[in-house]
Amino acid sequence: MVNATQVGKPAMKIAVDGPAASGKGTLARRLAGHFGLRHLDTGGLYRAVAVRVLCQGGDPSDETTGENAAQSLEKRDLESPNLRSEEVGQAASIVSAHPAVRAALLVYQRTFAARSPGAVLDGRDIGTVVCPEADAKIYLDASIKARAKRRVKELRLRGVESIESRVLQEMQDRDARDSGRAVAPLRAADDALRIDTTDLSPDKVFDRALSYIAERLG
Repeated sequence: MVNATQVGKPAMKIAVDGPAASGKGTLARRLAGHFGLRHLDTGGLYRAVAVRVLCQGGDPSDETTGENAAQSLEKRDLESPNLRSEEVGQAASIVSAHPAVRAALLVYQRTFAARSPGAVLDGRDIGTVVCPEADAKIYLDASIKARAKRRVKELRLRGVESIESRVLQEMQDRDARDSGRAVAPLRAADDALRIDTTDLSPDKVFDRALSYIAERLG
């Protein structure tokens, strides 16, 4: 493990963005461990908001409901056993499009990233909105079919039986919402390293990311 303070960055920030099942969570956790940084799955915050909305019988498409849930978020919401379900994932994509929800969570994300020794954040707008000043920005992507297969495998490992065609359609719908929303849409930062993970192993993705970060740090 390399401690972030050893590279002269007491608040080192690494942004990892990309669509669902592109491999960003896996890469972000590994980079955090390598550099001795904290890790934040920002998608988990939106999922937690979605869980709170759904548990209260609310409508994810109602912005006020989503804002209230974001403002009253508790640690236990981040530990919900339903956090990674497809239903919650779809609801999270809907609530994340609300400007008021994003504003409520933005301060938390930036504060988390600014604390020493720094952090690796993964999500969909880290390099463009949350931490545009990040020391390194990485954008992962993969073919929609490859991502759907990964998500089905992940769900089945958790004991959730899923039909690939349905997961594929839900992923396409979510991609459209995430990329088409007016506030903080899913896109790569202009200065981000873009990696297509379709045919790459996690080790190869990690190696490419490390080489890029080394270059960025001089």
